[in-house]
Formats: sequence, structure tokens, C-alpha cells
Amino acid sequence: MTASGISPSAVETFAARERERFLQRNPKSVALAERARHSLFGGVPMHWMADWSTPVPLFVERAKGARFHDVDGHTYIDFCLGDTGSMFGHSPEPIARAIAEQGNNGLTTMLPGEDAVVCGELLAARFGLPFWQVTATATDSNRYVLRWARAITRRNTLLVFDGCYHGTVDDVMVRSRDGATVHRSGLIGQAYDLSQHSRSIPFNDLAALEAALAQGDVCALLCEPAMTNIGMVLPEPGFMQQCRELTRKYGSLLIIDETHTISTDIGGCTRLWDLDPDFFVVGKPIAGGVPCGIFGCSAAMADAMQRVRQQASADSHGHGHSGMGTTLSANALAMHCMRANLEQVMTQTAYDHMLPLAARLADGFRRLIGKHDLKWSVTELGARSEFQFCPLAPKTGAEAEAAFHDELQMALHLYLINRGILITPFHNMCLCCPDTSAADVDLLIATLDQALSELLAIPGARE
Repeated sequence: MTASGISPSAVETFAARERERFLQRNPKSVALAERARHSLFGGVPMHWMADWSTPVPLFVERAKGARFHDVDGHTYIDFCLGDTGSMFGHSPEPIARAIAEQGNNGLTTMLPGEDAVVCGELLAARFGLPFWQVTATATDSNRYVLRWARAITRRNTLLVFDGCYHGTVDDVMVRSRDGATVHRSGLIGQAYDLSQHSRSIPFNDLAALEAALAQGDVCALLCEPAMTNIGMVLPEPGFMQQCRELTRKYGSLLIIDETHTISTDIGGCTRLWDLDPDFFVVGKPIAGGVPCGIFGCSAAMADAMQRVRQQASADSHGHGHSGMGTTLSANALAMHCMRANLEQVMTQTAYDHMLPLAARLADGFRRLIGKHDLKWSVTELGARSEFQFCPLAPKTGAEAEAAFHDELQMALHLYLINRGILITPFHNMCLCCPDTSAADVDLLIATLDQALSELLAIPGARE
């Protein structure tokens, strides 16, 4: 018996049946997968696209709102939504119009337009930080903010929480093991020891947080206000406020990354919980699915950044290179789409629709857990909810990871896919968007109920 309460043999019997069903149901995806393996590494344009629960990749033809359609003609209700890249639905009408409008007006020029000014004003009004920069991704934003933090504080060590997610910034690819900072398992091609300048500690551990900051070498704490990628882990009451107080006490900066948690409120957890960061980052949902990232800073940080730039310019006789920015950063297409997204898509009306549906979904998960007498729990945050294979909601990344049951998770996901429902891979998180309906939520609950009933009916499933 595993911690999930369901035997591995029953899970494998269940999963084998679903794999065969997928292969029979999706001949065009199977054919494309065979064709793709001759030209794409791993048969996909980015290798992790093969890490879903399906026996071969599911190939998509088109997506709109809360639904997408595969090449075999099946329609799916999408609760993954590009892992928040399409947080407000696939191809919202204002974004589709913005793409068409800008398509004939230039895509990238390395120069600003009026859209950039409007976006800066909208971001400042929404999130409370006065100054903004635009990047291509949240990974870029986090990487550049880290450079600024190190330059401003003249300290090198970055502090992160164990199990954090901040894109693919090298410095965050660490974990905490028995009080020591180590490389994340599976990290490929790492040439230098990340623990020299990165430190990882457990989430929700105030003593560990203060001990790490008290060493006096931390340039910044980079954190999500709630952990979202190792399974959802919520902060204990007052923990994020203590992060702010302790970073100030020890002369470190606070960087809040809301690329995922922006689903919580129109101003993110930052506004909802009054977190007052030095820097603030959002990535993939900010331009309606068009690649774009942003970071904002306080007035004090803007002053410090200007001093750093002036000194760098003097040291290099005006020919310095900051190590920040790509040619496509703040391109005209991204700026026009971000403006449309902020003005017309990422609205209070959208949140007023999304949040109650996510609460409905979380309540449904709890009912199923009780009905099937499972020792599982549910975590919810804004428009997100997740069921986890542990009796109590985890408080740290290590606790969330200990509750993983990859085979069970993937079997349940595949069952849902075979019946036209997609949830986020790698864990059991579901996201509601402005196009999600109550009927969609109820169908997910009913289908998961059916899956659990069939799985638990397998002989020996509860042994």
C-alpha cells in the first residue's frame, strides 16, 4: 500500500487500459508522433512536451477559450491553460484583434511606442510599484532582477525556498537536503557549483529564514507568495509578512514572482496581502499568451539602479553591457498585446468569474475524497485548486514532494484526457479561466468520480 491509499498493481492495471484506449482513439496523433521523432529531438519541439501521461504526445489543432481540439477531432475542456500561459483563456478576442492590428504595423523595432507608456501606467496602477521593465519571459525577468539585486546590495547569495519555481534561471536550480543546499536532481550540464551563491531553505520555516538572512551575504529572497510547481503549498498566516520584515532587518531585497499566483487577484497576492516587495515579476499570462515578461520596482530600487548604471558607465567609459535584455524584449507585438490584455482581458470581471468556479471545483474535490474514503487533501488559491495525495495540505516543498505518486497521478490524468478533460501535468492542479463554466467544473468532478470508482473496483486496489 502506498501513501495514496491505492495499490501500485491496481494503478498499473488501470493505466495500461487507458494507454491502449488513447492509442486506439488517437491514430493521427500516433502518426504525427512517429513522423516527428525523425526530425524533433524526442519527437517534440521542446523535450518536456513528451512528459505528459499519454503514451505518445497529444497533437493540438486549435484552441479557443476554455477548450482545445486535437488533430483527431476530439474536443477538450482545458483546466491546464498552458500552465497559466493562457490563464484568461485561449486566444481571447481582444488579443486576437491586437495581433491582427500589430501584424501590419511592425513586430519588433528596438524602439518604444505609445503602447509601452500605457502599459507602464497600467502596471503601476495595478500593482503599486512605480517603475517597470519588459522582457521576453519570466525567466528573463528573474535573471535580470537578480543582477540588479546583486549590483545594488553588493552581495552575491540568492535565497530561495526548497521546491521553488522561477523558470529556468540557473541560480534557482537548487534544493534543500538535510539543511544543505544541493543541485536539483536531473539538472543537465551544470558547469559550476550553484550552492556557492544560492541557498535553499524550507518554505514556512521562519527560523531557517532568519538564520539564512543573518549570515549577511544574501542579496535577495526570491519567492512565490505561495508555492505552485511542486504541488501547491500555501504560506502560514503571517509568513509572507515576516519575509518582508526579515529581509529589511538583514539588508536583503524581497523579490516576489507572481507568474503563477497572479490567478489569485487582479493585483496578485502582492496587492491582496500588501506584501510591499522591492521587485515584482510576472511572466507568461501578462500579454494574453504572447511571450512576454515584466518586472517592477520601488522608487528606492529605481534610484539604486540608476546609481549602479552610472557607475558601470563610468567604469567602462560609457561602453558597458549590463548583461540584461534580448533583442525581442518589449517588442511591439508583445506591448500591443499586453495593453489589450491589461485593459480588456485581465479585468476584475474576469476574476469575479474565475474565483467562485475554482472554489466550486475545490469543494467538489473534497466531496470525492470523502465519498471514496481517501486520505487526500485539497489546496486552493484564487482560481487554482489541487488535490494532493496526503491527508493534510503540505506546508513545505519537501512535504508536497513526499506526497507525489507519479504513476497514480498520470493514470488519472490519462483517464481524464481520454474523456476530453485536461488538467496540469506533473501534479494535480486545475485552473479556471473566464470561459470556464459551472458545467465544465461539474463534468470534471463527475469524470474524476468515475475514474476513482473504476480504479477502486479493481481487485486488491485497497490492499
